[in-house]
Amino acid sequence: MNTISFMSANYVARQTGYQMTQGWMQGDRAANDYFRPLATFAARFDEMLATIRPMGFEVMDIWLAHLHWSWATAEHIAIARAMLAKHRLRLTSLAGNFGSTPAEFESACKLAAAVGAKVLGGSTAVLQSDRAFVVAALKTYGLILGLENHPEKTPDELLAKMGDDGGEVIGATVDTGWFGTHGYDAAWAIEQLGERIAHVHLKDVVPGPQHVTCRFGEGCVPLEACVQALKRIGYSGGISVEHEPEHADPREDLRASLRLLQGWLSADVSA
Repeated sequence: MNTISFMSANYVARQTGYQMTQGWMQGDRAANDYFRPLATFAARFDEMLATIRPMGFEVMDIWLAHLHWSWATAEHIAIARAMLAKHRLRLTSLAGNFGSTPAEFESACKLAAAVGAKVLGGSTAVLQSDRAFVVAALKTYGLILGLENHPEKTPDELLAKMGDDGGEVIGATVDTGWFGTHGYDAAWAIEQLGERIAHVHLKDVVPGPQHVTCRFGEGCVPLEACVQALKRIGYSGGISVEHEPEHADPREDLRASLRLLQGWLSADVSA
């Protein structure tokens, strides 16, 4: 059975008061600045986690701006683990960029292992510059790198970056929204990636080149077909519900999207 999770990047605009007028990095910087101070981390992380179960989620993915390998101390990590336990939230992945040097990538691996995440869902330049190091680090820390498609317009481009290791420690994190933005059929992409899929960021977007996310079923991504494709290939891993509005609290949309996803997962794939 697939695990459904809440992606904390859904709150990218939260620390801007949902006035993210300067793009993604404005929200990224604001979240890092808000969560980094150790003196306030417990209260702030606690407050964020308290919003998740009321939406219907029992599992989450931590976006790195909420707990980053560049600033997370042993004290931050201990607090994060305690708060996840307090709110009865299981962790499935870390999401974001895992560094551009071997040392940075290893820091990301150490963080994932320390908080109990099994998947790194995102990107790292180290995969192209020192693939052997990435593979060795993933094996050492018991992790899988799910390389996420953002600039890659097709599954072939993503597969070329992943390389061929039989899917042992390097796979794909499918972002259905980015395939939609690039005009590629995300359901067909899932079929093509098949057993190399390590994690899924399920996301709908409005038509056009700007990558504007929306409530499931209101955009151009064939999400129900994507879920049926995941069933056909026998995918049993995690599915993260993702919607990152710049100017609105996403919680009502996420509740509705979760209900849709649950219905699609329960439907007969042959119907």
